[in-house]
Amino acid sequence: MSRGLDHVIHTVRDLDAAGEFYTRLGFTVGARNRHPWGTHNRLVQFPGFFLEILTVAEPDKLPGKDDSSNLFAAVNSAFLESGQEGLTGLIVEGHDPAGERQALDQAGFAGIPFHFSRKGKRPDGSDTEVGFDIVFARYPSSPRALFLTCKQTHPQNFWAPELQGHVNGVRGISAAVLVAENPTDHHIFLQTLAGVRDVQATSRGITILTERGSILALDPRSFHDTFGVDGPHDEGLRLGALTFSVGNLDESRAVIERNGFDVQERHGRLVVSGEATRGAVLAFEAS
Repeated sequence: MSRGLDHVIHTVRDLDAAGEFYTRLGFTVGARNRHPWGTHNRLVQFPGFFLEILTVAEPDKLPGKDDSSNLFAAVNSAFLESGQEGLTGLIVEGHDPAGERQALDQAGFAGIPFHFSRKGKRPDGSDTEVGFDIVFARYPSSPRALFLTCKQTHPQNFWAPELQGHVNGVRGISAAVLVAENPTDHHIFLQTLAGVRDVQATSRGITILTERGSILALDPRSFHDTFGVDGPHDEGLRLGALTFSVGNLDESRAVIERNGFDVQERHGRLVVSGEATRGAVLAFEAS
C-alpha cells in the first residue's frame, strides 16, 4: 500500500530559538512536548502532515549506546553530537506496522518495530495523550538519516485544525528532497519505504509520487541548481530541503520578507536558506 509523507524531523540545538524562527517565517508552532528518552519537540501541523522541530533536552535520559531499539534517539543525538543541525528524519504514514515490517525485512532493510506514547497539549492548553506505532527502516548506507513508518494510535488527540492555519499561506507539504551522490542507488529502498512501485528517474535523480507529497532524491549538482545552495554532504542519503505548497506566492513572499528574511527565487519557487534556517533549506511553491 502506498504511504504518503507523514512528517519530517528538523533537529536543532535550541528548540525555542528554532520555534521562534518558524514563527517569524509565518508558521503556527505548537507547544513543547517531551519524549520519555530525553528529546523534546515542537510541531508545525498541516492537514495530514507535520514538521517536527526536535532537540535533545535531557541527555541523561537517552538510551545507552548499545540500545539499538530506539533509532529515533540514537540517530538524532549522534547528529547533534557531530555539531550539525538540519533535517534528519523522513517519515511516511503507516497503515499496517506488521505488514510494513515484513516488507522491509523481505527487501533486506530490517524493519524494527517500536511503540511509544507521550503527553501532548491541545490548542486550549489542556493535556492529552498521543501514541505511535513505528517501524524503523535500518539503512546503514545512510547513517545521518532516519527513515520510518508511523501509525498514530490516537489520531483524534493529535490533529488540531486550529494549528493548521499559517499566516504565510502554506497549505501543506509538496516535497521532501534528499541528496545523494548517486540517487538511483537508493531507489529500491525508497520504493519499499513509500510502498510505491513507480519511480520517475532522470539524469538529475529520482521522483516518487506518494499519496501526500513527493519524495525527491537529487544529486548534489541538481540540488544546487534547484535551490541555489549546496545540500548537505554525507554518506548515502541526506534530507536537505522541504518544499511547501502555498495558495499565492506573492502573498507568501510578502509575509516572509516583512519578517526580515532574504528570499531567493529559483525556478518559480521561493527559497529561504542560510544560517537562520539551522541546516535546512525551505522552499515555497504555488499549487
